[in-house]
Amino acid sequence: MDLTHEPVDLVTALARARSPERPGPDTPAGPAVRPWPGPSRPLPEAGPGELDLDRLLRLSLAASDGSGRLRPAPSAGALHPVDAELVVGTGCPLPPGRYGYDPLRHRVHRLGREPDGTLPGVTVELSVTPQRTVSHYGHRAWPLILLDTGHVAAALWLADHALGMAEPVLRLDGLPEHPLAALHFAPPEKRGHVSQSQEVGPPMDMPAPRELLARRSAQPPLTGAPPPDVLRAVLATALQASAGELAWCAAVGEPRPELVELAPDGTLRRLAAGEARPTLAVWAAGQAWIADAGAVLLAYRCPADADAPRIRRAHLRAGFAVHLAHMAAVRHGSAARPVGSWQQADLGAALGAPPGRDWIVHGLALGTTHSDQEKTS
Repeated sequence: MDLTHEPVDLVTALARARSPERPGPDTPAGPAVRPWPGPSRPLPEAGPGELDLDRLLRLSLAASDGSGRLRPAPSAGALHPVDAELVVGTGCPLPPGRYGYDPLRHRVHRLGREPDGTLPGVTVELSVTPQRTVSHYGHRAWPLILLDTGHVAAALWLADHALGMAEPVLRLDGLPEHPLAALHFAPPEKRGHVSQSQEVGPPMDMPAPRELLARRSAQPPLTGAPPPDVLRAVLATALQASAGELAWCAAVGEPRPELVELAPDGTLRRLAAGEARPTLAVWAAGQAWIADAGAVLLAYRCPADADAPRIRRAHLRAGFAVHLAHMAAVRHGSAARPVGSWQQADLGAALGAPPGRDWIVHGLALGTTHSDQEKTS
C-alpha cells in the first residue's frame, strides 16, 4: 500500500499502525510546503469591517523560522503535513477567490475563482501531503496525520478567539477525505447567532496572541504530578472539545498510582487503581520518559471495527481536544507534550473490558518540573 500517492484504506492503515510492526528506514520528506502554482502575494492589511486574515494566519499557521519546524500547532516529528487552502468571499482584504497558503513565507497563491455560493469571510480548508509524515513514520503515519490536522484546526480556533472574533463554524465530521477539516470565519459585520447544527469549541478563558506564538511542546523529562484542580481543568477542556466522540482519563503516579476520570459533578473519580505509566511508555512507541511523567492524559475509544469516517472523526477530534487541553495545562502552570503514536494500546482490554473497543487515540503528558530546553513537536 503506497501511503503517499494512492487512496488510503484507512481501516487497514489504522490496524497496521496499532500493531507492533516497526517502521522502515526514513525516506525523503519532500518540500515543507505544497508547491502552489503561480506567483505569491502578501496578505493585505485589513480595512474597516474586514476580516483580519494576516493576524489570524500568523497566530495559527505561520512558521517562525526558515525551516518551517516552529509553528503554533505541534506536529509529529515536526513534519507538518497539513496544507491550507483559503476560500475567500467578500469582507476580506484579499479579492474573492481560492488561494493556497504558504506558512513559511506567510504569503498566498491565487488558485482560481471562488466557488458558487461562497460565504462572506473565509473558509480555511485543511488537507494533507502524507509523504511528509510517511517519510519518517512509515505505516504509522495516518493516525498522526489526522491528529496533526485536528491540532491545526484547534490552532485556528484559538487564534480566532485570541483576536476577539466570534465563534467560527467548525467542521470535523470525518466524512470527506478532502478536505479533512474546515473552519469558516465570518467578517465582523456578518457575525451573528451560531445555530445548533454548527460545531463549536468548548468555552474557555482565551489566551492572548503572545501565548499562542510562545506555545511549545515541553522537552522531556516532564515530572511532578499536576494538582487535582489542574487535572480537572485539563480533563474538562478535553472532554468538552471532543464533543462526545471520545472518552478521557488520566494516569497519575505516586503517592497513589491510578487512572482517574472526570465525574459528572466535575470531581475526579478513580477509574482503576495501580501504576499505568510504564505500560503507557511501552505502548507509546517505547518512549521510556513517559513512565516518569507527572500525569498522562488519554483519549480513547475508536474501536477496531470503526469505519473510515469514524476513524477520521475520532482522530480529528482527539487532535483538536488535546491542543486545547495543552493550552489549558500551560495556563495552569503545567508543562505538556502531545503523544500521538500508540501501538497495542487497547486500554479497555487492559482494564478487563472486551478487547477491541477502547483503543488509545491520543495522549498528553503533563508535568510540573521539566527541562528548560523546549522543542516544538
